[in-house]
Amino acid sequence: MQKRHADGLTGHIPAYIQVASALRRRIETGEWLPGEKISTLEELEEEFKRARVTVRQAVGLLEKEGLLTRQQGRGTFVAEHVNDKRWLTLETSWDAMIRSIKDNVPRFINVKEPPPFPRLSPEEGHLADEYGFLRSLQLRDGMPYAVVSVHIKRSVLEKYRDEFMKHTALAVLDQLRGSVVKKAHQTMTIGTADPEVAQLLGVSLSAPTAECRCIVTSDNDEVIYVGEITYRSDCIRLHMDLLDTTEAQDEALEENGKA
Repeated sequence: MQKRHADGLTGHIPAYIQVASALRRRIETGEWLPGEKISTLEELEEEFKRARVTVRQAVGLLEKEGLLTRQQGRGTFVAEHVNDKRWLTLETSWDAMIRSIKDNVPRFINVKEPPPFPRLSPEEGHLADEYGFLRSLQLRDGMPYAVVSVHIKRSVLEKYRDEFMKHTALAVLDQLRGSVVKKAHQTMTIGTADPEVAQLLGVSLSAPTAECRCIVTSDNDEVIYVGEITYRSDCIRLHMDLLDTTEAQDEALEENGKA
């Protein structure tokens, strides 16, 4: 294999996770093609300046993910058919997001001392008088992929408690759109798994995560819902159609109808 410089490995993420992420990128970008033999452990050890056990862990992780296959006496190869593990698309509109979660059934987690209020910045709205708190796991085929912590305005939670216990909170709030729900927005940041999240999601401590924060407000900017959702990074992707002109076309049609 041609010698190359290792990708930058910094921060507090475990070394083998960093090496695995760098190797995964080479597969996902097509730098290493299906069926191609990858660098030997000795070459990777030299390239990444890491111990043999660290490199072996990284390669083993990608084997478990189905990205690499080891052939006795020949070496390690990129799998011929690489399955896209990132099955969950982070949606960029309310309707699309609700469609993606409406059938999810949360598995609730008991929290002994729940935080009484969500943290808010001034531009996000103002607090309600009282909130209820729920924490749950989201699962697919029995495997956890997200930890969800939500604050819901107490009066709304109590009025629709049976529904909130059966469905995801946003799916319930969707039924209140136009009456209680007036505005909503979501932001995403990249983080790492703390000890509790790592245990719940079955990932390594400090493994990369995607962290979404969703705020739902009423017409007077009172915050009725704050959701903090932490996803395993190896199951999600963000897709945006940068040339989607549907909204602009709809507006043009509306203006033509008025003419």
